[in-house]
Amino acid sequence: MTVTTDRTDDVGTDMPVDAPTLLYAIKQVELAIRARMDAILRPLGLTALQYTALTVLRRRGGLSSAELARNSFVTAQTMGEMLAALERRGLVARQVDPDNRRRMFTYLTDEAHQLLTEYDTEICALEEQMVRELNVRQREAFRGYLSRCRTALGETPPH
Repeated sequence: MTVTTDRTDDVGTDMPVDAPTLLYAIKQVELAIRARMDAILRPLGLTALQYTALTVLRRRGGLSSAELARNSFVTAQTMGEMLAALERRGLVARQVDPDNRRRMFTYLTDEAHQLLTEYDTEICALEEQMVRELNVRQREAFRGYLSRCRTALGETPPH
């Protein structure tokens, strides 16, 4: 027999003790998203991480590898390997920074722009499925909460 007691969270709401932590719930969502994105992108030979890097470059081209790694949530080494693969496929192009010849800026190619446009509908449908139970106001609040969480975690470097 399992005995469950309640606890009170910071806003005074009773929660079952065996309820998953927010970190666990977020990780479950992230894994589900990644699995679905990998399935959508598999015919292209792209991973969810590669797709994320391409969408970051679509929003803000001309990033260095280190900047792109930070914005794509991967290590600099992983980004270097990813950029080499994407460059071989003709999806990104790199240019030397005229002010610092050791630094290179990365841009999407026309082929990458076209590929992203073709898959926008499927990726948007996945996002819509994820938030379909939320109304417009709740979606905006959710986006704001996630942004605040990300900002808070960025304030303190990991140990």
